[in-house]
Amino acid sequence: MAVQAVARLRYVSIPPRKMRQVTELVKGLPVENALNILNFTPKIAARHVAKTLKSAAANALSLEGTSHLHPEDLFVKEILVQPAPAYKRVRFQSMGRVFRYKKRHCHLTIKLEERPHREVPTAAAPAGKNAKTKKASTGT
Repeated sequence: MAVQAVARLRYVSIPPRKMRQVTELVKGLPVENALNILNFTPKIAARHVAKTLKSAAANALSLEGTSHLHPEDLFVKEILVQPAPAYKRVRFQSMGRVFRYKKRHCHLTIKLEERPHREVPTAAAPAGKNAKTKKASTGT
């Protein structure tokens, strides 16, 4: 059975739309590659995603019965960005007017899973005496 680990970061003060720009970069990648990409991504959301990704990897390694697991065996199975409650604020304008705006927040959930090991196919056994091979005929 594949190991699954989850890490959540809640009430992040970044709008969900900006957070999704970063999460699309690392979806489905191994953890090592995802962290390398996030380290060179010039967005503030990349720091939050990297921090949560490291936490999810640590959670996977600390689960019971995962002594055989290595960090390079993990990949990002699912990464969700959901809207959190928005704070309503006002901005005072000229002539006594007030404009309302929302400070949007989001929740980030990262699920990691162990990459299934593929069996390396061995070389086919050499054909015995009974195996017949056809020679290509030349049509001259």
